[in-house]
Amino acid sequence: MNVFVTGGTGWIGSAVVDHLVETGHQVTGLARSDASATALEQKGARVLRGDLDDLEGIRAGASDADAVIHLANKHDWGNPAASNKAERDAVETIADTLVGTNRPFMLAAGLSGLVEGRPTLESDTSPAVGPDSHRGGAENLALEYVQKGVRVVSARFAPSVHGVGDHGFVAQLVSAARRHGVSAYIGDGAKAWAAVHRLDAAKVVRLGLEGAPSGSRLHIVAEEAVTTREIAEAIGQHLGLPVVSIEPGDAGEHFGFVARFFGMDMSASSARTRELLTWTPSGTTLVEDILAGAYA
Repeated sequence: MNVFVTGGTGWIGSAVVDHLVETGHQVTGLARSDASATALEQKGARVLRGDLDDLEGIRAGASDADAVIHLANKHDWGNPAASNKAERDAVETIADTLVGTNRPFMLAAGLSGLVEGRPTLESDTSPAVGPDSHRGGAENLALEYVQKGVRVVSARFAPSVHGVGDHGFVAQLVSAARRHGVSAYIGDGAKAWAAVHRLDAAKVVRLGLEGAPSGSRLHIVAEEAVTTREIAEAIGQHLGLPVVSIEPGDAGEHFGFVARFFGMDMSASSARTRELLTWTPSGTTLVEDILAGAYA
């Protein structure tokens, strides 16, 4: 397939592009800079210049493709309304372009805030509805297009997609540990995150694009629940720092923006996804990556 990918030079997207090319797909990547364009070309992908605000460019990329994978997001933590609007506008533009074609449209989604007190299941619907909700309610918006002849697949990524070079949530926790001289968890450290190795994540994206039924919610998850205390202990062991508990009220000052997420239960099951795609994770675990120096 000729696959149009947004976010194809990001942490997850670059692995997805590599895997798609390796498995015989043609890739066209959206690139907003010369550096991104060069990176895509070096991977053997075609380049479409533009960004998330260039809706005409996004529409053209989707129109010319056999399938679309939308991974880009502004992630503007200082202005979440702008990120939410850009996400919703991009998803709506892509979906409108694909109406009646039955072409695959896979979009990235998260696991934060879906349920509390148990692992999130693929059958759990997102409570984010409408333009003012998390990520602009993009997952629910996209799934409305199943009835309009678009093969929509939601890819719900674990909060930690880890590996050498990861600059996401765990990297922020490592930075906080170095800054304060202690590796901390919040409260009793019982909150837990799902996790997946970056290369496993790329494989699930490709398998889902090729074979997941329309309307599927895929959980790109290898480990269902790694407690925040286990994460902090691994960081402390690797850095040679003491491990401490901090009160929830002090978490924001200690961790920065990531405190909100480190205090949430974002565990998730991927049993249905594994069965549907005949997928078994093969990458290293999150703790193994931390101890091996992936965040050095």
